[in-house]
Amino acid sequence: MSASKPLTIAIDGYSSTGKSTLAKTLAQQLNYAYIDTGAMYRAVALFALQNNFFPNEVLDQNALTKALHQIDVKFKKHEKYPQPVVYLNGICVEEEIRQMHVSARVSEVAAVKAVREKLVHLQQEMGKAGGVVMDGRDIGTVVFPNAELKIFMTANPEVRAIRRWEELRGKGEKVTLTEVRENLLHRDHLDTTRDESPLTQAPGALVLDNSNLTRDLQLEMALDWVRAVQKIER
Repeated sequence: MSASKPLTIAIDGYSSTGKSTLAKTLAQQLNYAYIDTGAMYRAVALFALQNNFFPNEVLDQNALTKALHQIDVKFKKHEKYPQPVVYLNGICVEEEIRQMHVSARVSEVAAVKAVREKLVHLQQEMGKAGGVVMDGRDIGTVVFPNAELKIFMTANPEVRAIRRWEELRGKGEKVTLTEVRENLLHRDHLDTTRDESPLTQAPGALVLDNSNLTRDLQLEMALDWVRAVQKIER
């Protein structure tokens, strides 16, 4: 690899560890593309909710699998946001996919093999040229196992719950800290125990525990890792 070739940076980790925040700022610093894979799964979850694929509160996996050809997920620029955001079938859904009722269904949707196959293929196409920061739960293990830099993010569950609760309250959602905590722990369980691409630390991934780190400190830590990898690649 030449010194001029841009890196592929894979960031994985638990819910509400700030993966997207770090990935966005890191991409800005490096002038790389940022791809929020979690938003893609959220968009599919929103589609499933819109089409009543949760009869009796349980996902109808067959119905969703049969409808996958109807789902078009893309990232496009929008005047309200500094970076490209997710569109579902031509409609910007950036705000709707962040709501609690969608968050509660993402892990179930992400566990469906056909959904993962479709989105992993799209993600690999988006990032195949390098110069990309991609965050999710299986980027370093499945999507880009040969990424030059892999980061695995974690944080104390209570810290994560408080961060997420404050974020939702800031958006005007009426939700209790207990509800948020239970949702996070439920998602952790589903993400780490599912059969298809469970959340796990990729071989060679560097662990970033930001329980007690500011955003500036975690960004500087990640940039140090980028510089170290660039030196090795040269």
